[in-house]
Amino acid sequence: MVPPAGPRDRPEAYPAGGGAAVEDRGDRPRGGRPLSSRPAAAWKAESALVAIAFIWGATFVLVKQALEDTSTLLFLALRFLLAAAVLALAYRRRLAGSLSGGFGRLRSGLLTGLCLFGGYLFQTLGLRLTTPSKSAFLTGLAIPLVPLLASLMLRVPPTVPELAGIAVATAGMALMTLPEGSLAINPGDLLTLGAAFFFAVHLLAVGHYSPREGFERLSFLQVATVALLALATFWWAETPFLDSSLTLAGAIAVTGILATALALTVQAWAQRHTSYTRTAVIFAAEPVFAALTSFVVLGETLTGRGWLGGALILAGILIVELKPFSGRKRLLRRGI
Repeated sequence: MVPPAGPRDRPEAYPAGGGAAVEDRGDRPRGGRPLSSRPAAAWKAESALVAIAFIWGATFVLVKQALEDTSTLLFLALRFLLAAAVLALAYRRRLAGSLSGGFGRLRSGLLTGLCLFGGYLFQTLGLRLTTPSKSAFLTGLAIPLVPLLASLMLRVPPTVPELAGIAVATAGMALMTLPEGSLAINPGDLLTLGAAFFFAVHLLAVGHYSPREGFERLSFLQVATVALLALATFWWAETPFLDSSLTLAGAIAVTGILATALALTVQAWAQRHTSYTRTAVIFAAEPVFAALTSFVVLGETLTGRGWLGGALILAGILIVELKPFSGRKRLLRRGI
């Protein structure tokens, strides 16, 4: 169960969306060990998020090849079932006794899992009616949605560098993924916008619950929820098929263990120490890593437009990390 809102559990106690204010005050976690300094913890967490974006981007080629042998949601079900089994085995002692007690104790994991699955489901349904490039861009609109929803739902406004980074990274994603020519909206595009909404809410939910919950339990519950929902829907949401192959088995193993069990657990831990918006901007690097992996493995090349888009995404991340406007703001306050 989510504990009652004491001083350490109020949403406003986490203005950065992940526990940064706790570290600034020098508070201690429930275990009694002092938290590391804000800058060190933040850099460590954000470096871990970059690693997650790399894993997701690098496995894009593997997933693309695997989907020649199976349908999307069936692959998702197998991937998340493996991830749930790995997490249950890895954290069996910490999970023992923590999964009982009714909906209140399970709510955080079930809600985050529902949002994550909603993103995958709407993305899959939308792909039937729109192009992959438009789907990639529209899904990426989760990035600017994050600070907007954080302000509206959680009253956590983004900083000026975060807003600037979001704008630059979104422009870069548009250059990398949007086709030249017609941008007419069709029903598939609307479904994919729904996916972006669910992915954005998932990121907010992880950042909201992770300071209050054990990240191991949060990760396991959301993974198990996605697995069960995918098993319940793949047979009607798509035309399922499965052709056994070493490529498919390898893709399920790599994505299940690294890109799901490890990545979502690390995300649940890392979002304790950084903001919602910074997390979103870092995750914008995923298509850059995907493009680099496609170039190395498949020999696929980007156009000049694509390289410019990738550069803008990286620039957006640097704006958020280096905060170029913060020093100017301090100077203005001093009248310089």
